[in-house]
Amino acid sequence: MGVDMNEVVMLRGAEPREILETAIEEKVPAIMTYLSKNKWHVTKVLLTNLGANRLSTEIWPKEKPHPINIRINQPVGISLKYGYGKFVFDTTVVSLELSQAPDRQGQSGTIVLAVPDRIEIVQRRSYFRVDVPKSLKVNVLLWHRGLNRVPEPTFWNMDKQEDNSNQASGKRQDYYKGKLVDISAGGAQIALDTAQKPDLRKGQFIGLTFTPMPYEKPLILDAQIRNILPTADDKNICLGIQIVGLEASPEGRGVLQRLCNVVERYFQINQSGAKQQEMKSASGGPNAINPVRNSENRAKPQKGTISNEIKGISEAQRIDTA
Repeated sequence: MGVDMNEVVMLRGAEPREILETAIEEKVPAIMTYLSKNKWHVTKVLLTNLGANRLSTEIWPKEKPHPINIRINQPVGISLKYGYGKFVFDTTVVSLELSQAPDRQGQSGTIVLAVPDRIEIVQRRSYFRVDVPKSLKVNVLLWHRGLNRVPEPTFWNMDKQEDNSNQASGKRQDYYKGKLVDISAGGAQIALDTAQKPDLRKGQFIGLTFTPMPYEKPLILDAQIRNILPTADDKNICLGIQIVGLEASPEGRGVLQRLCNVVERYFQINQSGAKQQEMKSASGGPNAINPVRNSENRAKPQKGTISNEIKGISEAQRIDTA
């Protein structure tokens, strides 16, 4: 099936069942996301059985045991990567059952879901990180997930000087301002000035918002911090985040479509800039650079940029795997 980079394709009829049967047969891991007590939870699961109206899932065997805080009629989102794309759908929990544990020593829980009548596909390329074009300055506002809202006083004044009254009084700052470094349909990298003394940790869920292009409406997302790395000069920290919850509702998948469009747009802007530099190089211009030989390759950051100063980050870390 031919799919454009920024296109989300919907499958109906017999195709969703075929995809689910293949995932069960080949034991493809899936990610289940759901809200519980106003907090997002992310759990790795295995699809185990497909009935006429029931889809059985179990916690991934290698996953550490942990409470999943899920209930009957709970809406959930499922995503799995297979072949040329990422398959996403939303459904509901119809029952919670006990089943024989894989090691035959005790019982494990089975989460039975309603069989979805449609599954959407996002091409895998949309999940490769794309650098923010050098011509754009994309500010990011992020906050502790417990706020569950965009902090209004700073939302419209992201370029203004930060109010450090909370820091001076010893209180935790609820929001932070940063710069978007790169993005994909599944995650992003954000640079924060350490002068803000960000109170953030790996594994924490946060809210964030940014405007991809000056003329567009802001995107508002939930995410989980996957890593926190300092820059060489210790003036910034870079957050590697995984965007969560978009597959759990039709509205979320509409946001996912927007993210795919942003990835495509940034990619095209970067490619256009690379071609212009290549033409200058061919003509002996002063800003000559090596031509981009493969559209899948990332543009290499220039010396001194935030991207280049991150300690120990590899190319593999900048491709979303969840």
